[in-house]
Amino acid sequence: MAETIELQVKGGQASGGPPLGPKLGPTGINIQDVVGAINEKTAAMKGMSVPVKVHINTDDKSFEIEIGTPPTAGLILKELGIQKGSGAPGTEFVADITIEQALNVADIKFSGILAKSRKAALKEVVGVCNAMGVKVNGEEPDKASKLIGEGKWDKLIPAK
Repeated sequence: MAETIELQVKGGQASGGPPLGPKLGPTGINIQDVVGAINEKTAAMKGMSVPVKVHINTDDKSFEIEIGTPPTAGLILKELGIQKGSGAPGTEFVADITIEQALNVADIKFSGILAKSRKAALKEVVGVCNAMGVKVNGEEPDKASKLIGEGKWDKLIPAK
């Protein structure tokens, strides 16, 4: 019989305590083995909230870990090295992300979003920047999105 447990953990910091331990305990699998596997797979996302699915075969007590991507806002914060976005987005800006940094975020999120191209994925990231009060290449996000659509930075956005 198979069972899937879905939860959010801090990258590289999962432990046998809540929320993981109480959800895994009834399955009879070795919690520390699961914790170790999650921490190994999420080490690069240290401290970020990461969606995790633990697929458990309850018959033989084996498991597989499926790691999702952190929220776009969390990736932007990490890329910029800041703690939080603006309390008044649109009027107060807390940082300025370069096109290259925004593309890094877009590339990480690409498989989990509906965008059909890197340019479209970049525009989605810029939309999140708008909600966070983060400028893009020195421009307000709405203007940056328009400039991306017009092709101003196409040479910085090579297709993958």
